[in-house]
Amino acid sequence: MKTYIAGPMSGLPEFNRRAFFAAAAEIAASGDTPLNPAVLPDGLSEADYMAISLAMLQRAEYALAEKLGIEVLFQELKPEQCLALA
Repeated sequence: MKTYIAGPMSGLPEFNRRAFFAAAAEIAASGDTPLNPAVLPDGLSEADYMAISLAMLQRAEYALAEKLGIEVLFQELKPEQCLALA
């Protein structure tokens, strides 16, 4: 199972990385895979951090849906598929 670690970072000392790494260690010890945004390097824009973090979160949600047998639907349709639905 992939687990995304979420929590406050902005405005905190060292961006609260210590707490994120502690959570990642617990997740890894349980046999799951931590997706930890605190591993991202300093110096990126806020938009870059959000884009990367959202990609991590999407992977965790997809893995959970697969494990639970929940159908995953994608919004991206080809033009011919749209015509077939009309």
